[in-house]
Amino acid sequence: MDPDSRRGPASAGLTLDPAIVMADPRWRRFAPHAEAVAARAVRAAGGAGAVVLASDRMVKRLNARHRGQNKPTNVLTFDSGDIVLALGVVRREARAAGRRPAHHLAHLVVHGALHLRGHDHSLPGDARRMEMTETRLLRRMGVPDPWRAARRPA
Repeated sequence: MDPDSRRGPASAGLTLDPAIVMADPRWRRFAPHAEAVAARAVRAAGGAGAVVLASDRMVKRLNARHRGQNKPTNVLTFDSGDIVLALGVVRREARAAGRRPAHHLAHLVVHGALHLRGHDHSLPGDARRMEMTETRLLRRMGVPDPWRAARRPA
């Protein structure tokens, strides 16, 4: 889906809500307002075709089919403008980093949306620019810098 096709008339200043697909309802237990968090994050980063909140199994299949890697990954982006996230991977990462689930979800949606806009992190300079952009967008949402070490409770 073309991300620009989801926008309303520019002269009216209207923007349609992004499509959020709840493919795995367990996301609601992990992050109770997952759909709202994903929608807010994708809008903050400039939009996307759809955000799919999926299972690890679904992402593993997509990753194998489209990238030749037979394992789940946290987030996949597609030229169609879609972003797909794997619940189990995202949950494990959030727990390991001591981050709130909603904050990690917001970070990964922003990350995926930036990839759709041509950002990359394969080279150190590009990675630093992408991290700075992620941090700036997340700060506007009230989400802490994901690149700083999270404070763990004593």
